[in-house]
Amino acid sequence: MNQTKYIFVTGGVTSSLGKGIIAASLAKLLQARGYRTTIQKFDPYINVDPGTLNPYEHGECFVTDDGAETDLDLGHYERFLNVPTSQANNVTTGRVYLSVIEKERRGEFLGKTVQVVPHITNEIKERMQLLGNSGDYDIVITEIGGTVGDIESLPYIESVRQLLWDLGKENAIVVHLTLVPYLAAAGELKTKPTQHSVKTLMESGIQADILVCRTEHELSDELRSKLAQFCNVTRESVVQSIDASTIYEVPNLMLEEGLDVVALKKLNLPKKNTPDLKNWNVFLQHLKNPKHVVNIGLIGKYVELQDSYKSILEAFIHAGAANETKVNVVSVHSEYIDAGNVAEKMEGLDGILVAPGFGERGIEGKIETVRYARENNIPFFGICLGMQMAVIEYSRNVLGLKDANSTEMNEGTAHPVIDLMEEQKTITDKGGTMRLGAWKCDIKDNTLAMKIYGQKQILERHRHRYEYNGDYFDKLEKGGLKASGINPETGLVEVIEIEKHPFFIGVQYHPEYKSTVANPHPLFVHFVAATVKAKKK
Repeated sequence: MNQTKYIFVTGGVTSSLGKGIIAASLAKLLQARGYRTTIQKFDPYINVDPGTLNPYEHGECFVTDDGAETDLDLGHYERFLNVPTSQANNVTTGRVYLSVIEKERRGEFLGKTVQVVPHITNEIKERMQLLGNSGDYDIVITEIGGTVGDIESLPYIESVRQLLWDLGKENAIVVHLTLVPYLAAAGELKTKPTQHSVKTLMESGIQADILVCRTEHELSDELRSKLAQFCNVTRESVVQSIDASTIYEVPNLMLEEGLDVVALKKLNLPKKNTPDLKNWNVFLQHLKNPKHVVNIGLIGKYVELQDSYKSILEAFIHAGAANETKVNVVSVHSEYIDAGNVAEKMEGLDGILVAPGFGERGIEGKIETVRYARENNIPFFGICLGMQMAVIEYSRNVLGLKDANSTEMNEGTAHPVIDLMEEQKTITDKGGTMRLGAWKCDIKDNTLAMKIYGQKQILERHRHRYEYNGDYFDKLEKGGLKASGINPETGLVEVIEIEKHPFFIGVQYHPEYKSTVANPHPLFVHFVAATVKAKKK
């Protein structure tokens, strides 16, 4: 068996430089050259997973097929590589410490004093090599969260140092992402922050092999040579990463810069073929040269932070390109919508998506929005909580069950059309206790859902606690809110729709998690198509 090669991606100077995008782009190029590549993310925070974090803290929580609640960067990995990730692709400090503490309680360290080095670092190293040892990959890219020099990322950096030593020069390299800022007053780019960042990394015993320099302006040859000399890397290892109009351009930019070639050279691997990015570039063409434009309202309660709905926004980019349509996503805060202003707030929208979320803030605004979309024949798409709002709205305004609600919002409602599953009612610990990961769903014939999916059984990812209450199934069905997707194991309703409407569908799962550049999600593709059609009318 060939030795798996490792690439570690670290970041310096400031956070949010786009380590995830660089890692995903490099992986994309290596994959396109014929290498089996995967990416993993190691996060320095002490939460065991991002599942209990407010979206304002850390953006959305991305869910994998195996039900892991992970960092939103895993979404980028999947969207770029079109390969599903899993629990093994995201590790936090909290998970590492929890695991070591549990081993200590079981007596596995034979009475030794448990320390950061070697016990924590050994645990990290073991997890860093899990995917590599599976035999499924030629190259594993590991993104280290945070910024070099942070107290909390020190154990990760030390683990990387040890692994570089364990694995040897040609089997593991470090790509360091840094910032070359432009000082307007001086009218020039400055290399000093990068030099400091590389020096900080060297203080931890790691010499960067490749520098990826984030910049707003082209780096001159002179500047690149200076960076190479002072940061102790070869001239070809100084790679410019200039701001792009879309993240999906970055693989092409990295190809031009030769990032994949220099990485392969350092790992002593053959270049193989030139990366085949034909389909990728067709997608980019459509993205950049749309034939139509639509405005779609995203109705949610975390709209101030774009990253809260990252996967939804990206799914619209994929579906828009598939329809050769530019989708303008108009964020509308559900907390400020009521019966009096809903018409005004929805003005100029060609379609309405009611977003997922937790808790009761902004609920009534979402219900009003659903009513407006239903009554005015505006294409409507509800995801998770959005689907539940559609059930509540229909129960109240069509079936006349005035008090209909979810027990999440009102425990004493006379008509709990959305309720907790029995096994959820006794849970006090919030972490990882929802219905998570991929679940089957049977699609009924002659429905909108069947038209969209074109297959009898699908697998979609979930992240929720409350469900469509089966006690109201017959009432809702007779009243015209059709259940078109059912979970075969539990009988729970997964998809609802209204027949006599241009496009009205709600799903209990999160289709946005599975949308990729290569496979835009059919629900989003059909929804965008419906909005284009509605706009023409």
